[in-house]
Amino acid sequence: MVKKDTPEKKRLSSQEREQQIARGAVEFFAEVGFSGDTRELARRLGVTQSLIYKYFPNKEALIDRVYEEVYLGRWNPFWESVIQDRSIALEERLVSLYIEYSKAALTRDWVRIFMFSGLRGESINKKYLDVLRSRILEPVAAELRHELKLPTVKELPLKTAEIELVWSINARIFYFGQRRWIFNVPIEDDVDDMIRVTIAHFMAGARVVLPQILGMTPDKKPRNKVRA
Repeated sequence: MVKKDTPEKKRLSSQEREQQIARGAVEFFAEVGFSGDTRELARRLGVTQSLIYKYFPNKEALIDRVYEEVYLGRWNPFWESVIQDRSIALEERLVSLYIEYSKAALTRDWVRIFMFSGLRGESINKKYLDVLRSRILEPVAAELRHELKLPTVKELPLKTAEIELVWSINARIFYFGQRRWIFNVPIEDDVDDMIRVTIAHFMAGARVVLPQILGMTPDKKPRNKVRA
């Protein structure tokens, strides 16, 4: 019997090999957390540990690449552009924003890596939340003022409480991902429907609470401070 030749494995280019390691690291850290070592990662990828260090000089560099792959690499410009489209009511804009956002933010690796990073004290959380604040939360807060005919950000700078108010949307939606990928208790209803309910609840509350945060009277005029 003639023995068939074993097909040779395709030799990866440097770029392909680096990408293979990066993607493998995403899956690895999403599964075991950042306490996992590069020796085990190398074993799973079928490469040597020294090969990993050829492309990533240390574990911190690999973690930085995981951040770029999962968070910056999946950032959708639509999230930012839809916030600014005043031809659409703000509630509709927020529904569109967060339905699209959930497609990235409710995935297994996004949720688990974010949780592991926070528990381990890695820099992923702070870097991402800084981006989220400047590109999503603050613009939404500014548009909320416009929608409710309140003073502009130029007239009255954003308050921390306003950012926290908007942050409550992200916290609620991220919890859907936690339930599925951390607690293994996924929500039974359609996620898009739950997002619509979340936004409706947010807008109803914001109409009452935001003027109070800004110190406005019911007719939306600044409340005079009583002097001691």
